[in-house]
Amino acid sequence: MRIYVDADACPVVKLTEQVARKYDLPVTLLCDTNHILTSDYSEVRVIGAGADAVDLALINLCQAGDIVVTQDYGVAAMALGKKAYAIHQNGWRYTAENIDRLLMERHMAKKARRSKKKVHLKGPARRTDEDDEKFAAGLIRLLELVRSSEGLA
Repeated sequence: MRIYVDADACPVVKLTEQVARKYDLPVTLLCDTNHILTSDYSEVRVIGAGADAVDLALINLCQAGDIVVTQDYGVAAMALGKKAYAIHQNGWRYTAENIDRLLMERHMAKKARRSKKKVHLKGPARRTDEDDEKFAAGLIRLLELVRSSEGLA
């Protein structure tokens, strides 16, 4: 099992590494050439800056049983399709039960933005310490679930 992080502008890279260290799990951070990352724990892969290049590289690397950290619903859907696990930076899991709804909401928001009418969609709230705690707790729950389901506990 490996953790892959869609690390472009990801606010939970350090938290992911802290949890991974405790579980002795390898982490791969993927970013494009516009985001320079360094890590003393994770493998860092810098991918070309093309549209969706990081997303496609991440999906090509991940395998069944791996964990993907992403805020991108499309990446999460592809990870689930490969029998990997996916978790949002706010600590909730993407599942077969919620991914279709999330993709539809994303589609409707994009459609609203493209319409000629003025649409005022609310952006994300400022990240808080509570958000970080929720992510860390969610990642730990997911790791425990994966370990118990694979008989690694």
